[in-house]
Amino acid sequence: MKHYSNGYIGNRVLKLNVGFLLANGPGNIHETALDIPTIRVAEDVDLDYLKGLLRLTRTKEGILVQGELQAGFETECYRCLDPIQREVSLQIEELFGYPEPGDCEFSIAEDGILDLAPLIRSEILIEEEHSILCKPDCKGLCAECGENLNRGSCSCADDTIDPRMAKLKALRDQMR
Repeated sequence: MKHYSNGYIGNRVLKLNVGFLLANGPGNIHETALDIPTIRVAEDVDLDYLKGLLRLTRTKEGILVQGELQAGFETECYRCLDPIQREVSLQIEELFGYPEPGDCEFSIAEDGILDLAPLIRSEILIEEEHSILCKPDCKGLCAECGENLNRGSCSCADDTIDPRMAKLKALRDQMR
């Protein structure tokens, strides 16, 4: 496998030759196991690993890809921006159209190559959108100075308040 200078394997390993399955006709099934370390799926998606079992089923519309993949990647806490490791389980079920893409979002190239990279990329980007915290009681960043409040208090004065919120602060103080 080709390793890049950043240590990642290129996404070429996600290109599966399914020509034999296309030639066999509808109803044929092939299972393939993935166990890929540190892979660059796309310019904006790097994974620490990708593993699992995929079932490729030939249909009259193309190839149905089904399976459960486990992926690990680094993301950041949405409150304090500290890096955190995530492990996710991806439930894959997608039809790759062949010979014509038809209503399918993904298709198989004329040479019989099924590229999983766009599908994996979209699934990982969906997973990254979930708001993940480094810990349940993450305090986040100070709105004034940007200090990570999990590491201690910041040097900003507690009395400093946005003038737009002064009336709400006064109301809160009255209710105490």
